[in-house]
Amino acid sequence: MAATLKSRVASANAAGCEFPIQNLPYGVFSVDGGARRCGVAIGDMILDLAACEGSGLIDARGTFSRPQLNDFIALGREVWTATRARLTELLSEAATEPLPLVPMAEATLHLPIRVTEFTDFYASKNHAFNVGVLFRGPENALPAQWTHMPIGYNGRASSVVVTGTPIRRPMGQVRGESGPEWTACRRLDLELELGAIVGADSTMGQRVSVEQAEQMIFGYVLLNDWSARDIQAWEYQPLGPFQAKALGTTIGAWIVTTDALEPFRSQGAPRDNDILPYLHETRPGFYDLTVGWTMNGQQMARTNYNVMYWSSAQQLAHHTESGCPMRVGDLLGTGTISGPAPDQTGALLEMTQGGKTPVTVNGQARTFIEDGDEIGLYAHADGPGYRIGFGPCAGRVVPAAE
Repeated sequence: MAATLKSRVASANAAGCEFPIQNLPYGVFSVDGGARRCGVAIGDMILDLAACEGSGLIDARGTFSRPQLNDFIALGREVWTATRARLTELLSEAATEPLPLVPMAEATLHLPIRVTEFTDFYASKNHAFNVGVLFRGPENALPAQWTHMPIGYNGRASSVVVTGTPIRRPMGQVRGESGPEWTACRRLDLELELGAIVGADSTMGQRVSVEQAEQMIFGYVLLNDWSARDIQAWEYQPLGPFQAKALGTTIGAWIVTTDALEPFRSQGAPRDNDILPYLHETRPGFYDLTVGWTMNGQQMARTNYNVMYWSSAQQLAHHTESGCPMRVGDLLGTGTISGPAPDQTGALLEMTQGGKTPVTVNGQARTFIEDGDEIGLYAHADGPGYRIGFGPCAGRVVPAAE
């Protein structure tokens, strides 16, 4: 898409705007407690897609009046592409059709999809090494299989929430001096991630190739997989995270499509070894995306998504290795995005070296997240004269219900 293309919505043309006409991310919104419906962000406005369908401006088979985007996504890539082209036409500077635009400041944003399943991966070599050093030392930091396949775990779709939703500090078992102790989590952490939205079903018993997986991904959201590190340390052997990861997963309200991200396609981290053919990519599977996070408004870390080792398409293909069927609305977390330096890490566990080295936040020492702290994630790609942004992904921690 031409970088010089401008929108009839003036705010979309402002320098640094996250939602120019080159972006057009999808979400779900309501106004004044009314019905939820689908929309597209453009500048500081939302184009009401349900109203557009009602007036005949767009044809998405009635799916835009639904309270979540799953039914539209299920229509497939041809419809995604055609709808994006039509939206670009309607929102372009030269267009004159009356449009149902809603000020974003007057809207309430909701979870954009019905999350059918949630899987979180572990795809940053920097993150995996840093965490491995804390628990096993540098010689054994990476498990033997880590550079051969994407590592992940099946999480809870029921605790995926939209940006702005408070996150309650969990209660749980932790390791005490003489056995398990029941307590509020003392080592609450964030994980800076992207989440890939699966846009097509697959058949049980049939594998999906990396190329097919690429075509199945509708778009991406920001994702914070909140983590109770002390609960995790006690429970994760031998079967992996359970309650330590079930307390909440915050995602952004806007899904940035793969079409919008295509100009920013990028190579990921270099390979350490050959990988099996079913994980081979025919083109780069990452994006040149600046990502970072804040605590209570203070910048904490900043890196790039292209430091990652395993792409979302590789993760999706590996997910079907056993014949596991995928569904529209499945959410795949990339895993924590971390660069090599401390100010590029996507989790406090790494940044503070397991709580040994506090960081200063607005004049106060922090090792892990305290009640009242707000964590915000951000991501954007910068093109010639425009920016593709993801909008906010934030959550404030409230005290445990003891």
